[in-house]
Amino acid sequence: MNVINNKWIGQSTIRPDGADKVTGRASYSADTSMSGMIWGKVLRSPHAHARIVSIDTSRAEAHPGVKAVVTARDIVEFPLDKSVMLGIQDMRWMSRNVMAREKALFHGHPVAAVAAMSERIAAEACKLIEVVYEVLPHVIELEEAIKPDAPILHDFLSFEGKPSNIAGKLEHKLGDVEAGFASADVVIERHFKTRPVHQGYIEPHSCLVSVVEGKATIWSSSQGQFMVRAMTSLLTGIPQSDIRAIPAEIGGGFGGKTIIYLEPLATILAKKTGRPVKMVMTRDEVMRATGPTSGSMSTVKIGATKDGKIVAAQGTFYLQAGGLPGSPIRGAAGCAFAPYDIANVHSVGFDVVSNRSKVAAYRAPGAPIGAYAAECVMDEIAEALKMDPLTLRLKNAARQGTKAAHGPVFPVIGFIETIEAAMAHPHYQAPLGKFQGRGVASGFWFNAGGESSAQVNVTEDGNVVVTTGHPDVGGSRAAIANITAELLGIDYKRVSVLIGDTATIGYSNLTGGSRVLFASAMVVTQSTEKVIKTLCERAAKLWKIDPEAVVWEDGEAKPAGENAGKFPALSLADLAAKASETGGPIGAGVQQNTTGAEGGFATHVCDVEVDAELGIVRVVRYTSFQDVGRAVHPAYVEGQMQGGAAQGIGWALSEEYLYDKNGKVDNASFLDYRMPVCSDLPMLDAVMIEVPNPKHPQGVRGVGEVPLVPPLAAVANAVANALGKRFYSLPMSPPRVLEVLDGA
Repeated sequence: MNVINNKWIGQSTIRPDGADKVTGRASYSADTSMSGMIWGKVLRSPHAHARIVSIDTSRAEAHPGVKAVVTARDIVEFPLDKSVMLGIQDMRWMSRNVMAREKALFHGHPVAAVAAMSERIAAEACKLIEVVYEVLPHVIELEEAIKPDAPILHDFLSFEGKPSNIAGKLEHKLGDVEAGFASADVVIERHFKTRPVHQGYIEPHSCLVSVVEGKATIWSSSQGQFMVRAMTSLLTGIPQSDIRAIPAEIGGGFGGKTIIYLEPLATILAKKTGRPVKMVMTRDEVMRATGPTSGSMSTVKIGATKDGKIVAAQGTFYLQAGGLPGSPIRGAAGCAFAPYDIANVHSVGFDVVSNRSKVAAYRAPGAPIGAYAAECVMDEIAEALKMDPLTLRLKNAARQGTKAAHGPVFPVIGFIETIEAAMAHPHYQAPLGKFQGRGVASGFWFNAGGESSAQVNVTEDGNVVVTTGHPDVGGSRAAIANITAELLGIDYKRVSVLIGDTATIGYSNLTGGSRVLFASAMVVTQSTEKVIKTLCERAAKLWKIDPEAVVWEDGEAKPAGENAGKFPALSLADLAAKASETGGPIGAGVQQNTTGAEGGFATHVCDVEVDAELGIVRVVRYTSFQDVGRAVHPAYVEGQMQGGAAQGIGWALSEEYLYDKNGKVDNASFLDYRMPVCSDLPMLDAVMIEVPNPKHPQGVRGVGEVPLVPPLAAVANAVANALGKRFYSLPMSPPRVLEVLDGA
């Protein structure tokens, strides 16, 4: 497609969901209700680690207004000796996360659920359930969990032949690391820590489930209705064909809604009672019992020659999984060194369980942790060589043909362009004041393709309805409208984009992995091209000429040339009006497992100012530079870049889970869990660099996750530049800053 002459691709058209969201008309999962609806509530463990000896639900079941109770006996059990994978999720762990079975593994772990005539009655009944626990020693912190004498969470886990809390290992090797370090003139090795942080989505998890004659309908807040259907089916034993999952508007997810918590419980309660069951988490429950991302301990070692060539890199990344296996070690080990052309790399990730809630994805899962360690050491290498930090990165930047340690050889990528743009930007040359510092960092995320479905239909009045199968988290509806309008040559306002449920559109994978616009644009493009072919055939039928003699230009069917005959052009509305007499409804659909997604790269520049008396770090200027492939809807791309920077600044400076001595989350509210708000941030500038992906019809390259990869290191490097002292642990909150300053 000729991007220069595009009319709609590249335009920040009006958001189709914008007016409804700002006026409060948008319907979210918790807004859904039905006649005869009852409420479900969850009883959660008061202990961080305890064997469940017995559960007596009789008093709760006898309580007036209670309709049903669910325990682990009602959830399908998956034997521990064989994994049952659904995407990247092992259903052995999902089953035990949705409802504690042998043990409660964290404070807040569900142990039972009640359905009653009101939320109040359900909450009262939960208190009547009698659970006998054998309290066990718990372990919260990562460094404690990997000690030889640590309390072991699971008898079935072992590492190197011994009982262990290490649940898995992932390793990448490229070249000869030892030989690489032997050839280095400068070698720097550092140790880093990060704390678990929550995605911070505004809308809590919620669902409404109705089961009629064995068939379930689920309305819920999720990043994938097909995921909801599949997981609920596996955990309840109801066939997928008997479950319809309907997505609502989603009030944020960032990866945290790619798994389920309430849906299987509500489904079983609805099946038992014959009544629709609604469940909504409180913010306290979200913070205690849903998945944040991992805390981590990392060691990174990088070697370079005196001219600045990186010759070896080694990384070891321990990530917390929570109470059940599954931390994002792939992102940490695979992405840490991916921005660079390094001949010798050894990267290892360890998955570690501890008595915390099971982690979930968070924008580029694991990658910000890996980049934090690697990019801070890169800065120290630059300092040791007295080299500009961006010059060092440019000298070693991955480019087309670079072999990455995690496997692929990079095709056309725009990483070098992000560094060059940063170096040339006024921000990088601007003067700094007292107690101010500037930091830079780069980052990579894999991006993904995967299964997607689309249907494009022409309405009777000559407009277009597009249906896809992905919840719209980052602007896919607006971008799809732009693409469809561009292909058809019509105004984008004539295109409506809907999100189909599991009964109305073909299978589509999760909204995640920075895959949705990449994948959905492919199937929408192919569907629209089929529609255009049909429109040309219908015009040919009316003109009684060969279909090959008809072309589609500027929203109209036209004779291909003078030899085809002289006929007045037929618009989309003209052909729609004559659809019944030329063959019937006009529409087409495509289902495909899309391929060709390529990784994304970014470079960030951050300025901070440190209050040396109070220990407060304030970000005073921030600019992101990112290879966005093709910005189909620039305002949404800019929003993705700004959102990632904001979340990364919070991760770097203020966000963390705090636990008391009993293993209970001590800051389970937005009042005490300190996410940055508008007053904490400057204007976040975004510079979009368009290096189109040649494997995509519109040049799309995923953009949603890369923005969160560099900020942790960019902020840390800026603080080091301001103070002359480095921080090797996040967050850099005021008490920790003062501790370092006092030590200095």
